[in-house]
Amino acid sequence: MPDEQKPHTLTGNFRMHEGVRSRFLSSEHDIIVYLPPGYDEDLERRYPVLYMQDGQNLFDEATSFSGEWHLDDAAGQTIGAGLVEPLIIVGIYNAGAYRIDEYTPTRDSAKRAGGNADRYGRMLVEELKPFIDAEYRTLSHARNTGIGGSSLGGLVSLYLALKYSGIFWNVAVLSPSVWWDNRFIVRRVRALHAAPPLRIWLSTGTAEGDGVVAGARRVRDALLAKGWALGGTLHYEEIDGARHTEPAWAAIAPAMLQFLYPAVR
Repeated sequence: MPDEQKPHTLTGNFRMHEGVRSRFLSSEHDIIVYLPPGYDEDLERRYPVLYMQDGQNLFDEATSFSGEWHLDDAAGQTIGAGLVEPLIIVGIYNAGAYRIDEYTPTRDSAKRAGGNADRYGRMLVEELKPFIDAEYRTLSHARNTGIGGSSLGGLVSLYLALKYSGIFWNVAVLSPSVWWDNRFIVRRVRALHAAPPLRIWLSTGTAEGDGVVAGARRVRDALLAKGWALGGTLHYEEIDGARHTEPAWAAIAPAMLQFLYPAVR
């Protein structure tokens, strides 16, 4: 079905900020904000926030590349079931042709591309987060702030979480592109002096391609060597038969939210 004919599938309460410009980037980004159930009724309550890359793929089939994450459905259902703390999810649309450069921390000589993740991170930390904190009723402390994504979005999320561990606490790393620049992200983790205070969800599918699981295991082992603990500060999972697709990430989104934002009991 052509993109313009895809049905919109948004479920819940959303706000849209289109064409957001940055002094750090040449690209513009659309920003979609998911607000949890009850946001417009309980005007005193404040909420944790999760910043997600590839925002056009999270909530809406009409804007997605190859299917959506159904993250609005996952959030609504798990919040409604009392499993996940009500949270705000900020989807940052990727910038199309600029995506590879913005989502990668180094220039990959083999790809002849990449290396603008630091600029992208400054946009997120110095411009977008202050805007979201001013515009919405957020809990702005690092403990209540997360970052996440899949593929290159997972790569940049882990990289920026390590760089800005005083800003972010919860990290969703799904099917990360560990291969980038000869596994730069593994070297980055190994270079840490100690584990910063981050809770990390790391997952990959067994049917994503050659070397993908091995790459994820390298990241897992590097994190464990620096002090992360399986079942505590680190969740690691290999999903049998899962491919590198939005539907595969949608299938584990509820569990990811529950690990990173468990309901306070």
